[in-house]
Amino acid sequence: MHPAHIQASNLSKSFQVRGKERSLRSLLLPKTIKKVAVNEVNFSISAGELVGFIGPNGAGKTTTLKMLSGLLYPSAGSVRVLGFEPFTRPHAFLKQITLVMGQKQQLWWELPVYDTFLLNKEIYDIPPDVFQKTISEFVELFDVRDEIHQPPRNLSLGQRMKCELMAALLHKPKVLFLDEPTIGLDIVMQQHLRDFVARYNQQYDATIILTSHYMDDVKRLCKRIIIINHGVIVYDGSVHELTRKYVKHKVLFLTFLTPIPQETLTQYGIVDSYEPLAVKLRVESLTVKQVAAALLKKLPVADITIQELDLEAVVRDIYLQKT
Repeated sequence: MHPAHIQASNLSKSFQVRGKERSLRSLLLPKTIKKVAVNEVNFSISAGELVGFIGPNGAGKTTTLKMLSGLLYPSAGSVRVLGFEPFTRPHAFLKQITLVMGQKQQLWWELPVYDTFLLNKEIYDIPPDVFQKTISEFVELFDVRDEIHQPPRNLSLGQRMKCELMAALLHKPKVLFLDEPTIGLDIVMQQHLRDFVARYNQQYDATIILTSHYMDDVKRLCKRIIIINHGVIVYDGSVHELTRKYVKHKVLFLTFLTPIPQETLTQYGIVDSYEPLAVKLRVESLTVKQVAAALLKKLPVADITIQELDLEAVVRDIYLQKT
């Protein structure tokens, strides 16, 4: 059993925000209201786990990551990462973590990327031989031999993101907080970054929390996901269990040898799309086998395919149920 690298207990964060009232009085005596961003969340993540942390915009994902990485002080509850209280930000803690935010950059815009690497080498006390070996590994992996000698302003978004990730991982952190690392990247570059994250996780037994709106990131990398909505955790478990628990319907794709009236099909399920020879039919999971057998027996079916709802649809339904 791996020890817990991350533990959050009743972790909460609230902010005082200005009220929406518009009047002269409100300008002179502004009223503030309490906005709860994260509300008593509890979870534990073991060493080496790669966990998807997902939710709609404003759900509390980034606020939680900022508390875990020490950028924000919790309003209530407690959090420990690698045995440290993150908000105290001791050097020994900072040398073992990294936070990568897809919409923020740490590279110096006007300086060659390699200069940022050299700066990080000094900040994290990386020995020269280890630094050179790591740079060589990453350059080979990301294919950025020429790019690291150029300033970020001359690079494409995909090239910059590769260099950002390199800069964040030079010190070989044990815990990674990745906040939308593939945002804005094309599908090829997304796959390259996923492959690297998976390889880093396996090679260094690193603990990783990944937030993403791209369900492909989550499906391909994470066995466990935590879903947060309105600051509250609404699901914590495996991807397989999520679909088993929440998917109440399956989808049948049917093609027919001869045209079938739409009215005939409504007795078997919900018709999501219809053409006389091709139909998409939604059927309750518990009855899908019986319905498929009845369709094959009673109608001129040329082909039938049964699919579960994809992860994106399942998660979207959960967001809607909890709003």
